[in-house]
Amino acid sequence: MTPPPGWYRDPSAAHQERWWDGTAWTEHRRAPGATGYGAPGDTGYGAPATTGYGAAQHATPPAQPGPPSTVPLFAGGGQGRQGGTGRGKAVALTVAAAVLVAAIVTGVFVLGEDDGGGPETQAPPVTPTATDPAPVTEEPSPTPSEPSAGDPAVVEDQLNGVTFPLPDGWVLPEHVAEDDVMMTTDGTYDCPADGGVCRHGMVVSRTVTSNAESSPKTLARQDIEDAADDAYDRDLVGNKPFGGIESHEEVASGQVAVAGRAGYYVRWRVETAKGPGGYVQSLVFPSTVGTESPILVRYVFDAGEDGPPLADMDRITKGIRPIGDADTGGGVGSGIGPTD
Repeated sequence: MTPPPGWYRDPSAAHQERWWDGTAWTEHRRAPGATGYGAPGDTGYGAPATTGYGAAQHATPPAQPGPPSTVPLFAGGGQGRQGGTGRGKAVALTVAAAVLVAAIVTGVFVLGEDDGGGPETQAPPVTPTATDPAPVTEEPSPTPSEPSAGDPAVVEDQLNGVTFPLPDGWVLPEHVAEDDVMMTTDGTYDCPADGGVCRHGMVVSRTVTSNAESSPKTLARQDIEDAADDAYDRDLVGNKPFGGIESHEEVASGQVAVAGRAGYYVRWRVETAKGPGGYVQSLVFPSTVGTESPILVRYVFDAGEDGPPLADMDRITKGIRPIGDADTGGGVGSGIGPTD
């Protein structure tokens, strides 16, 4: 554990450094911070260092001068004794062992307090260089990624086992009194007649259970008038937010493939007493889950420049899929007819 040769603080004069040759102190001394780290020559500084320790050689010297071999082993006047009786030797060895243990404990305490110590106890400190690796810093955990543009948001109808695409400008329903609403347009406005709050667009999904009829065409034609009245005539509390319906016109109807099943739709254009009126569509198709009861989807779109694009009806219908099957769609009758 003897340290390599190098300049260390002089144990007998703290204001200067002294050369340790690896086994003993030499008479070479110098001022702290002097240039040159190699072995001393005739002038006390010598050639450049070749030991490879560099600035680490400026370490704290031992508490007392002298190499490791001169550390006293005996206390009191027994340091230089070589003879004596056996009992005297035993006592001397016992005392020496106690002193050695005390010296070791003291050395550990000193190292823990101020990182000092002599060449015989102190490892040369490590000085960072330009080639040392940069400190490792912990990178923050990535946050979850946002859905890509190729993965449109969808709305699940767990009861009927289908999903609906959520077009731009549409949101999940909030503070909506009607049941089974899948989505609405973003934002609200003051209804033009009886007050209250209206929305420019809404999509509702229901299961047909109160009708023994199973034909999608028949069910869609039976529902369209009720869908128009619920949307633009009277609301749930009997008010007329648009002043009532004045007329209607069927603008489109026909077969359409929905979630791999043959469905049917009917679309009306509705004129109201106040406001621009709107479009109402009833779409019916067989369910793919449970008892396969027909699914009824109602679309309510305000007319005028503030209403959603009428083409969104087609986009939503074409995007309906069974839950867990993103590829099902198309088929005979997949076109849904004119949109104007």
